[in-house]
Formats: sequence, C-alpha cells, structure tokens
Amino acid sequence: MLFSDDSLNNDKTSQFQASSAVPMNASENQGTTQGADVDAGLNAKDVPSIFSDYDFYLFGEGKHWKSYEKLGAHKRTVDGVDGYNFVVWAPNATAVAVIGDFNDWRPCEHRMNRHYPSGLWEVFVPGVVPGQTYKYRIENGEQVSERADPIGFRAEIPPKTASVIVDIDQYQWNDAEWMQARSADDLAWLKNPVTIYEMHLGSWVRSVANPNRLPNYREIADQLIPYVKKLGYTHIELLPPAEHPLLASWGYQVIGMYAPTSRYGSPDDFMYLIDQCHQNKIGVILDWVPAHFPKDDHGLRRFDGSALYEYEDPRLGEHRDWGTLIFNYSRNEVRNYLISNALFWLDKYHVDGLRVDAVASMLYLDYSREEGEWAPNIYGGRENLEAIDFLKEMNVQVHGQYSGVVTIAEESTAWPGVCRPVCDGGLGFSMKWNMGWMNDVLRYCREDPIYRKYHHDQMTFSLMYAFTENFVLPISHDEVVHGKGTIISNAPGDMWQKFALARLLYSYMWTHPGKKLLFMGCEFGQWKEWNFDKGLDWDLLRYDSHTGLQRCVADLNKLYCTQKALYELDFDGNGFQWINCKDWEESVFSYLRKANDPQDHLAIALNFTPVPRRMRIGVPTMKPYQEIFCSDSPFYGGGGCGNGLVNAEDIPWDDLPHSMEILIPPLGASIFKPTTEKPTVEDARKSE
Repeated sequence: MLFSDDSLNNDKTSQFQASSAVPMNASENQGTTQGADVDAGLNAKDVPSIFSDYDFYLFGEGKHWKSYEKLGAHKRTVDGVDGYNFVVWAPNATAVAVIGDFNDWRPCEHRMNRHYPSGLWEVFVPGVVPGQTYKYRIENGEQVSERADPIGFRAEIPPKTASVIVDIDQYQWNDAEWMQARSADDLAWLKNPVTIYEMHLGSWVRSVANPNRLPNYREIADQLIPYVKKLGYTHIELLPPAEHPLLASWGYQVIGMYAPTSRYGSPDDFMYLIDQCHQNKIGVILDWVPAHFPKDDHGLRRFDGSALYEYEDPRLGEHRDWGTLIFNYSRNEVRNYLISNALFWLDKYHVDGLRVDAVASMLYLDYSREEGEWAPNIYGGRENLEAIDFLKEMNVQVHGQYSGVVTIAEESTAWPGVCRPVCDGGLGFSMKWNMGWMNDVLRYCREDPIYRKYHHDQMTFSLMYAFTENFVLPISHDEVVHGKGTIISNAPGDMWQKFALARLLYSYMWTHPGKKLLFMGCEFGQWKEWNFDKGLDWDLLRYDSHTGLQRCVADLNKLYCTQKALYELDFDGNGFQWINCKDWEESVFSYLRKANDPQDHLAIALNFTPVPRRMRIGVPTMKPYQEIFCSDSPFYGGGGCGNGLVNAEDIPWDDLPHSMEILIPPLGASIFKPTTEKPTVEDARKSE
C-alpha cells in the first residue's frame, strides 16, 4: 500500500494529524494564517495534514512512488471550504510561505507549517482556483528566494517563471483499448516492430502566415498523426516536453519536471495529443532528463538555501560542459523525486516509454573530467554507485508498475548489461541506443565511394556486438546540428548519388537487426541543419527527389512491419546471417534476416558504389526469390535497375547450399523473399 486508506482509521482527523515525529498541532507554525484563511474561518495550524505516518515513512525512505499525489498543489475541501493544499520539501529552510495571485504575492498571508523530521512544509489555502499563479518564498536565515514548485503541474510561459494552479485529473481519456492492449503483453516491444519518429514539438511545422508563432499541442496532433500513419511509424518520440526556461536547450535543461511546457498549450492539450496518438495506434515515448538541471534562480539550485537537490562538492555536482548541476542520487528524497517523476508521466499522461538522456554521464564520476576534477567512489573507482542504484530502482518501478512500457538508454559506452534485468545484475533498461553503429555507418557513408573499400569494417563491426544488448538504431537530432550537416548534405557525389545513398542508408538501417529511430526531416531529405526556431522545409516536397525519399521510408516501414524476418529476432543472433561480408573490393554486403520460423527469411544485398554489380549470392533454398523491395525503384526517384523474380540454382555459394545471380543497383539495395502469394510493395503500387 503506497498511501493511507481512510477505511483503516475510523478517526479521520487523527489520521491526517499524524506525523512520524510530531502531531500536526505540534508542527512548527510560522505565524497566524491571515487573508483567505481568516475569511473562511479556518486557521492553518488547525487544518489536518494530508500526510499519514505511512506517507512520512515512505517519503523518508525514498519510496513514496506517487509522492506527486501529495506534494505540490492539490485541490482540497476542508470543512466545506474549497481550495488548494500546498506541500513542498525544504528541510533547511527557516520559514516558507506560498505566495501568488490569490494573496497579492504577500509572504505574510499564507505561511506554511513544518513537519519534523521530514522537512516537508504544508498549508491549505481556501479560495484558490485553477489558472492562478504561485511560488514558494523560502527563507534560510537572511537568504530569501522565490521558487517555482518542483512538483508544479503547469508553469507560466517562459520567460515568466511562476507555477500555475491546474487540475490535471479532469481530462477524459479515450484510449482504454490501447492501454489494455499494452498492459496485456509486457514484452510486446521485444517481438513486435518498433519504428520511431523522433521530433521536436516546436519546430516540426510552423504556420506559413505566422512562422514565429509556436503551434498548440492540439494543432500538432491534428497534423502529425495522419503524417506518421502515412509513413508507417509505430511510435513517436518527443524531445523533452517538460518545462524548460531556454528554448535553445531543446528541453534538455528542465526546470519543471512535472509540467509539460506551456509554450504549446495546457496539460489537457498535451493529453489530447497523446490520447489521439493512442486512438490511432501510435505509441508515445518521451525524452526524460534525470541527469542534470539548470542553475536558474527559480529552479532547484540551492533550493532551500543549501545544496538540496545537487551535491555540495562541485567535483560531484556540476556538469561543466553543459553549465548544469547533477542530481544528488545519494539522497533518498532526490531519488524519490526523480522516480516519482518517471511514474508520473506514465500515470497521468499515459506515455508508453521513456528515453533516458545522458545515461553515460550518470554512470561515470569522471565523465568529461580531467584528473583531479572528480572524486572517486568509496571503493576508489570511477563508477557513480548512487546513480547506478537510482537507474536500477527506476527501471524496477517502471516495469513493475506499468506493464508494456519501455525504457530506452542513451548510453554511449561499453557499460555491460544495460538491458539486462536488474535481478541478473543489469541496469534494467528495455533497450539502448546503438551509438557505435550510428557513428560507424555515417562515417562510412561520408567517404567517397572510391575509398569505401578501405573502410569496409565500419559496416560489419556492429554485427560483432549487435546482440549483446537490445539495440535501437538511431539517426537522431544530434546528427543534424552543430555543423554536422544532414544526411543529404553530407552524401558525396551529384544530386542523384546523394539521394540514392540516402535510400541505401535507410535500407541498410531498416534491414539491420535492431529497432529504428529517425529524426524528423531526415525522411524527406532536409538540406539545412535542424533549427529549433523554424519549421522543417516542407516545401522541398515539391521536388521528386524529396518525395521519392519520403516514399522509400514509408515503404521500408511497411516492409519492416509486415515481414517477421525483419523484427521477430531483432535481439537474437538466430535472426541474422551473413551471406558475404568480405567483398570489400566491390563495397557490397549481403546477408539473411530470419523470423522465428527459419523458412521465413529474406535475402538482402547492398551496393555502396555508384555502378551496378551483377553477382552471385548464396541462398538457403531452391525456391524462386521475388524482389520485394528495390531502393532504385523509379517510384523513389531511382533508375529502375531491378530484378523481379529470380530463380535459385543448385549451385553452392557463400557456404550456402544454393545461389542466384542478381543485379544490385548502383548505390542501391535489393531485398528478396522466397516466392509467396502475398503481393509485393511494387505489386501493391501497380494495383493502386
């Protein structure tokens, strides 16, 4: 049981007044409550607490997983009087008051009561209604600061910094079918296709008439969902949507971890976006940032006059690269704050997964630090033991409480067991971004074709470790910013070669073991680097080369989602077999992808040179093979160099019992399947 149950205590007042150390009527009261309390005939010190003994115990242990139902601002009725109850954690403060629209921001109006020894402060304020703004005025001796609510459910639009009263339980959800199906199969993501469209809410699309106006969550939903469905993605992933003071941080420097940014609308508007996605069978993954927080004065930095959420020692508590502070994972209450936040998004917003940012920076005490700039752990090592424990507990709680939800680690090192269950010594993540694959492949593709044969191992190396973790193959926002160019702009050669290479790269990505993630704009060949202040260059779709690339991505998604050989064994070595990985002279790669049924397989051939290659490849069966996908299709902007139906021959080749002679298009990919009655992608096109 996580919370007190009224049915367990016949004396409701005594239940509310209980404290682990001091009864409510003995809690420290910072002055007589005035203003609205007096008008309502209530005195703050006589209002029972919403916390029970068990609540205080769980909070102190760092295991009050739904602390967001007690901390922050919550609608409450006391003696027939409506208002809001406020609770904040500030153990080193000497006085705390809630200030806001409802008391003209006067600190003397609603001073809060302290609960010993928890460090929680609480007050009930009658007459407060949704839409009003507030902060906490925190005193520590002579130090005085005004802070946004760490568990505020809504914030003012930056640069304003106050929290906003809101009732987040009023939205009427219509996604019961989706939620029931998700919870019915905890490992659906493991055996089903997962193809993710990563996007930034504020720069996906902007109004042509008013490009400086940020879109509303509902406007985004109404345009995004048909687009994502058309392209065949199973999920969207949102760059961090929690409130952040600086738009240029893209959401990665969070102030309001419990509040979706108000730049795009209200909490209800954000719920609408997720609800509509679910009704259209699209999952929603949020980028989540528990690694660090910014130093803004209204945020968590020295919240109660002390290093409360961060470490006091700058060798432990500061990210110099990012100008941010590191959460103090050794404190029970801080770990509770973060794990509760993860559960909050799953509970109140029905999200389907969390992609955890900057995990490597959490795991290592010497991350981006020189000798002497970091402090070792108690064993003298560089591992952040407290952060490791936090990540394990977070994954245990997420997976234990919300069946079917995924957690994905952005972890760029060789840390072992990221996706291994915690009970087996791992960190407990569902999946992990394969940063090594991404770096190797993009580096290879930037090479001039004539030199690619000298870098052949960059394309084959990923299969040496592809099944050590549950990998997602990411071409993310990080690859199209900060002078890195874009997929199209980095491709060598003329215009035709650039787009052919992009189609080939995506074909390799979609047929390589692992789930898929592609950042917005990459699917149609954005030329310019991503600019968070502008919408994507949608006008490029006037040109055949860009629409062709978009069609190619859509068909790869459809192929991936319908061919079990491409997803059933994404994390199992039995699902992949090289046909020939040694043809470095020709820069050709060929391999098999297999389903659980080994007879259900595909043969894939890739040619990374701008000349066609006619060659023989081995296959496991004598059946005819139908070319079900060719990246050189004229429908995608290619030259139409394809194969159609190819007969396998009884000629052993590539250590396989049979073989067939095929033509691999220039800078092209061909995918073959043993003869089936099901129509191919091209057959479907002809019938439209």
